[in-house]
Amino acid sequence: MLIDSHTHLDHCREDPARLVDDAAEAGVGLIIQSGIDLRRSRLSVELAERFPQVYATVGFHPHEAGRLDEAGLAEIEGLTAHPRVVAVGETGFDYYHDHWPHGVQGEVFAHHMELARRADLPVVVHTREAAADTLESLGRHGAGLTVVLHCFSLPDRLGEVVERGYYVSFAGNVTYKNAVHLQEAARTVPAHLLLLETDAPWLAPMPLRGRPNRPALVAKTYEFVAALRGVTVEELAVQVEANVRAAFRRIPHARS
Repeated sequence: MLIDSHTHLDHCREDPARLVDDAAEAGVGLIIQSGIDLRRSRLSVELAERFPQVYATVGFHPHEAGRLDEAGLAEIEGLTAHPRVVAVGETGFDYYHDHWPHGVQGEVFAHHMELARRADLPVVVHTREAAADTLESLGRHGAGLTVVLHCFSLPDRLGEVVERGYYVSFAGNVTYKNAVHLQEAARTVPAHLLLLETDAPWLAPMPLRGRPNRPALVAKTYEFVAALRGVTVEELAVQVEANVRAAFRRIPHARS
């Protein structure tokens, strides 16, 4: 079974039912739908209730950090009790778009890590051009948490990330011709920390770069990363599934 460990069905143009069906036809049996604000976190839970192969994360993306108030934080915490919510996030820092002051982003990130701790859930981290602050904040507030670095973008810090035991999730951009450092990270990261995702509708893998992404296309990223690592797609799929179930512990284990 292939897994899309991070996607945004609610941002895709196609109907979610069609996207889930297309994914199933491509061998994708599990999809983790990511919330980015209060409304879309609620919607993520609704999608997880609607489709048995979909699970949800809830939280505020750094693009939305300044919109989080006490009431919103309380509702996000309430959503973490839902049995189909498997993580807090995505949350973190984004200094590329830089929609909110860095202090605001950091405060919201810290709140999310505390929520994850209280709910005994992993935290899904977005970081863009903010490596130092992300790792510093995780070191200060995230001790003992399961951490998933989604759409991995820190290949120059891979050794530190591995030492801390963080899960590393590669999106379709790992297939791009100029992504040599990302490809080396995907080749060398320890197998037990490797995840794969689409981050759809963005970052469609080659040869579809520039087109809308969708969960079914994670299959192409599996093919590419399997070749990098010198394993079969089937072997990679077994490893990634084991990693997803270890990281997102609320996902039930497959019945034998």
